[in-house]
Amino acid sequence: MTVTRLARRCGLSRSTVLYYESIGLLRASARSPGNYREYSDKDAERLRQICAYRHAGLSLADIRSVLGAASSKAASVLERRLVELDREIEALRDHQRAILRLLGHKSFRRNQMITKEKWVAIMKGCGFTAAQMHAWHVEFERAAPDEHQEFLEFLHIPVEEIRRIREHSRSASAKRAS
Repeated sequence: MTVTRLARRCGLSRSTVLYYESIGLLRASARSPGNYREYSDKDAERLRQICAYRHAGLSLADIRSVLGAASSKAASVLERRLVELDREIEALRDHQRAILRLLGHKSFRRNQMITKEKWVAIMKGCGFTAAQMHAWHVEFERAAPDEHQEFLEFLHIPVEEIRRIREHSRSASAKRAS
């Protein structure tokens, strides 16, 4: 088969197959009378192995050492890569924790799914009436308006509804003050 057909069969670009050949990972089995590369089914199988090892995150140097080596050599290279991945994953988790600390955990809290409906159900479950819930919003808006805004956003309430809740809370607070 041609280099283009081999590349398509393995889901690679033609240039990738040629690169693997240029670094010695793959060799064409033969040349056509017109001096074109010709690959066999055995070559295709070797390229599939290369792809599998690449998909597992092995470097080309590791793949070179594994191909044609004893299965124990392949296993040791794969085990070493697994240990490396564990270290990389832990480093990424450290990065996540550092970013969350820098953000004050705001993005983490926003990703938790609690909705207005769930919150209202909790408040009703605690015995709050609609009037008491409104009074709660009025006091929250009066005491901590920025946090009230953030809490309403946390509940995934639409922007226009948040605006109405806060305006209604402020006007009720103003009426109480006068």
